[in-house]
Amino acid sequence: MNRDRLIEKLKAIDVTGKTEQELYTEISKACMSEIMETPQKAPAKTVSYFSVEFLMGRMFFNNLMALGVLDEAKEIFEEKGFDLNCFEDVEDAALGNGGLGRLAACYLDSAANLGYPMCGYGIRYQYGLFKQRFEDGCQIEEADDWLKIWGDPWSVRRADEKIDVVFKDMTVTAVPYDMPIYGKRINTLRLFQAEGSPEAEKISEYLYPADDTEDGKLLRIRQEYFFSAAAVGQLVKNFTKKNGKNFDRFPEFHVFQLNDTHAVFAVAEFLRLLTKEYKLTFVHAVDIAKKTFNYTNHTILPEALECWDVKLVEKILPEVAHILTRLHLHAKREWDMSYSVEDTTEMSIVRGGRFSMANVAVYVSGRVNGVAEIHTEILKKRLFAAAYKNASYKFLNVTNGVTPRRWLMLCNRELADFYDESLGLKWRFDLNELREIHCTNENNLKAFAAIKAIKKRQLAEYIEQKEGVKLLPDAIYVSQVKRLHEYKRQLMTALAILYLYFDLKDGKLPDFTPMVFIFGAKAAGGYKRAKAIIKFINDIAELVNGDEEVNARLQVVFVQNYGVSYAEKIIPGTDVSLQVSTAGFEASGTGNMKFMMNGAVTLGTLDGANIEIVEATRGWHNYIFGAKVTEIEKIKANYDPCEFVAQNLKIKRVTDTLTDGTFEDEGGELKEVYASLFEQTYNSPDHYLVLYDLPQYLETLLMVNRDYQDKELFARKQLANATHSARFSSDRAIEEYAEKIWKLNISH
Repeated sequence: MNRDRLIEKLKAIDVTGKTEQELYTEISKACMSEIMETPQKAPAKTVSYFSVEFLMGRMFFNNLMALGVLDEAKEIFEEKGFDLNCFEDVEDAALGNGGLGRLAACYLDSAANLGYPMCGYGIRYQYGLFKQRFEDGCQIEEADDWLKIWGDPWSVRRADEKIDVVFKDMTVTAVPYDMPIYGKRINTLRLFQAEGSPEAEKISEYLYPADDTEDGKLLRIRQEYFFSAAAVGQLVKNFTKKNGKNFDRFPEFHVFQLNDTHAVFAVAEFLRLLTKEYKLTFVHAVDIAKKTFNYTNHTILPEALECWDVKLVEKILPEVAHILTRLHLHAKREWDMSYSVEDTTEMSIVRGGRFSMANVAVYVSGRVNGVAEIHTEILKKRLFAAAYKNASYKFLNVTNGVTPRRWLMLCNRELADFYDESLGLKWRFDLNELREIHCTNENNLKAFAAIKAIKKRQLAEYIEQKEGVKLLPDAIYVSQVKRLHEYKRQLMTALAILYLYFDLKDGKLPDFTPMVFIFGAKAAGGYKRAKAIIKFINDIAELVNGDEEVNARLQVVFVQNYGVSYAEKIIPGTDVSLQVSTAGFEASGTGNMKFMMNGAVTLGTLDGANIEIVEATRGWHNYIFGAKVTEIEKIKANYDPCEFVAQNLKIKRVTDTLTDGTFEDEGGELKEVYASLFEQTYNSPDHYLVLYDLPQYLETLLMVNRDYQDKELFARKQLANATHSARFSSDRAIEEYAEKIWKLNISH
């Protein structure tokens, strides 16, 4: 890329009489022209990363930074009387729900910046997840037409490379849109748009359509097969153009990484193509697939481990259903020779009339990885215990990571500048260099505290602009921002806030340091209990913020439409990161890593990557509470939440607010949340141990509150987190994938 030429192109842009949208497109296209003209060496082997989500966020500032012209561009257009910061209003490409899609985006960034050839494959949804707003405290979902105002100048339509995807009842045209990912090499995110009949176009209309009806389930199956088949079809076709039908060489040039179970139809399509179109024997095709595919598991939740009814797949994809059934019989013959009946049953691809997509992935993949040390151990000992017992060589751990470019260098320029002044630029290429920043040095602590104060002020200004809420200026900023799910226990934080509120009202916390609790989360449209929890938190915010006896010391804000761009403001401005999932349920988390990288302490359970965060900082720099994974089964065997609360009247006081009229509940949603804590619903009472862990959670919150009063000590904890975050860079994760799974050898 010719940086000087790009700067000249930017200088040549005339701003006169142009709208913000026109200038956004013109500047973006100038950058794209330089990227597309950059010569690219063909790789010996390429990683294809299959994911139903890619949560890329806003590309403008990230790409200008990657191209090395962000500061110059701001100066150039400031001289022309135009402020590039207006592009803060550009819509996020919300083509993902949370950590899964954001991880995929981080990995694309790191692979490009490290020089590894890796291309992403997914769906170009017409509408993002959804836009969220609150009405009387309730979540309202609106269609997220992310292309409507600003368009998508960072992608190139490749109509000449379109491919047909065939279902029993329709043929759909998959048209690829390529987004270049710029770094040491230029990689590509290829998203397919479904075109054809109105029914065909529904396939790429919405991310995660409701699947509580047969039609909804069929649409999900269509989506997953659509992008998997389009990607595999193109990759196989391109291979044969260069290598003919010598598919034994396919694994020399290609490795396929399945990002969770949504992409597992790629296995069936690969086998279908090799056997039907290229006439390989089924045994031969399976052998090649086993050398090509790898699988990353992201969850142990049953609802996320996809199992599709055989009859539904047969209804629209009879050939694919036949391939999966044949794979089931093939695997069973292999296992029957040496495995127990129990193990064979547990590993079966067809179970109870349904295809287990996770079992397909585990059987075919050469490597199966979890995304945090504890998560991988759970896969080995519980979720895939039989497969691990019989094929332990497949299983390994690669702890997740986040890109330091977006999540530090872009969103926290002040902290990045401090590192530059202290270390030079070497840390930008190896985050381990940050350990040279001494956390006991008085000047370092003062500089860091000043930066944190700036980021908190910027966050307060942003929230006031977006939400109309003025944050307490000298408070501890405590954030819980992530997808709304019961296991993530936003409900426990809500109850803890009420507990603090009542104690403050009763004059029991005289030395309490002011705290601001910041929530950001979307609940899936059909997830009624999660939506009720959002309403409960907003009701609490109204109660607390409106009480003049308390609101100078305690404040609650639930930001609307939380996404990547909002995260870029919240994360650097946060003092305390809440990572309070029930132990054993959060596979890894990546928000915890972003907060750590920006100098927030973690207050959380020993779950997911929290364990490794504590290890990396030698423990005392963070705050841990709650039942451990090894204790939970024993606890649940003897746990009665009704009896537990009867012995703690202060907890009863806060849970009673769900039913006693403290908050309006015309539809009975809060009563249902109450029932989830004390009665058998679709889970056991207090299934996620919200009440059980609440007393210790409160003690830990109050410990943080006391510790914060020693500003130097607390800044030392925060800076230690930031400077020990290299382990949680996606650069480290991609290096591990390249070495242990993909077997990529490149010269750095």
